[in-house]
Amino acid sequence: MSIEVKVPQLPESVADATLVAWHKNVGEAVARDENLVDLETDKVVLEVPSPSAGVIKELKVANGATVTSGQVLAILEAGADAAAATPAQKEAQEAKEPAAPVKAESAAKLAPAARRMVEEHKLDAGQIAGSGRDGRVTKADVLQHLAEREAAPAAREAKPAAPAPAVRLPPAQGARAEQRVPMTRLRARIAERLVQAQATAAMLTTFNEVDLTAVNEIRSRYREKFEKAHGVRLGYSSFFIRACIEALRKFPAVNASIDGKDIVYHEYYDIGVAVSTERGLMVPVLRDAEHMSFAEIESAVGAYAQKARDGSITLEELTGGTFTITNGGVFGSLMSTPILNPPQVAILGMHKIQERPMVVNGEIKIRPMMYLALTYDHRIVDGRESVQFLVAVKEALEDPARLLLQL
Repeated sequence: MSIEVKVPQLPESVADATLVAWHKNVGEAVARDENLVDLETDKVVLEVPSPSAGVIKELKVANGATVTSGQVLAILEAGADAAAATPAQKEAQEAKEPAAPVKAESAAKLAPAARRMVEEHKLDAGQIAGSGRDGRVTKADVLQHLAEREAAPAAREAKPAAPAPAVRLPPAQGARAEQRVPMTRLRARIAERLVQAQATAAMLTTFNEVDLTAVNEIRSRYREKFEKAHGVRLGYSSFFIRACIEALRKFPAVNASIDGKDIVYHEYYDIGVAVSTERGLMVPVLRDAEHMSFAEIESAVGAYAQKARDGSITLEELTGGTFTITNGGVFGSLMSTPILNPPQVAILGMHKIQERPMVVNGEIKIRPMMYLALTYDHRIVDGRESVQFLVAVKEALEDPARLLLQL
């Protein structure tokens, strides 16, 4: 019996998707619920499982094509096996195979974006060193491999350099390699939203700095007990999220959003936490974060970050949010001006913790300091509110007892 494999129902806000890569070809046997193909939307990669065990009879859509909800992707012969495939199907299967196929043992470790580039350039994935989690080959690894491949012939033909002449000569005009790669849907969507934020919001950034001595002392004193009791490490995320929530209670305009000509003041706190992935920046949302304990926040942030990097996060987990926190400090950033995440009107940027000499009660002491940056929409948030919001965050972190007493 022939079964149609269709594009699953896409979320209401997603019009179409891109077919990234087939995992099966014509004539190959598949098991029920085995992933057949990856579809990339603006935010997530969707897996399309096989509805039944059988053999792939026909592929209707090629890699890189745009598809919509309900569109037929393939025809599956249910209950058949690979040996039962017709000669014509086997011939079609051989014709579809690339000249330099990806090795099976390497294909399982390819990120979706990397897999597409490997197939486009007909590369042997087994020759590409993976820098991702568990040896996973990322898009950056493929680009590096391509660059090294281009540079290899030139290196073999290069002759020993002659001594430098006394007169400086202009540089040789030789061919220079470059790679033209189309944006992924996620990267294009990120670019669109960033340009939208720059064009529509009156963005302004205010700065402050925070002494994390007290937070570090608490983390050092209770780290082991906390991890044993809750099964998760005590990081900085929970302190900053709780501090932001208390500051948002005092300054509700910072927790607002714009809807047309209306200002929507949210009486709940859905905090977005920016996560950097191979595919681009994602912002999972902690719903009702005001009701979460320190352990629940740390656990949720860790789980969402892992799902975002693995490509298993859902669109619902990335939708909404009333306020966003981004941490450039993990990459060594000392100071930056984050860009708004519309329709939100504010975003907090955390940065690198750096020991600096500070005057404390008339004495110079070395303290772990971090610069904080609040970018806000000046149409809704006044300068006074933005400065006082940052001061409230600073005070809560420098005296964490305020977080327990909600002061």
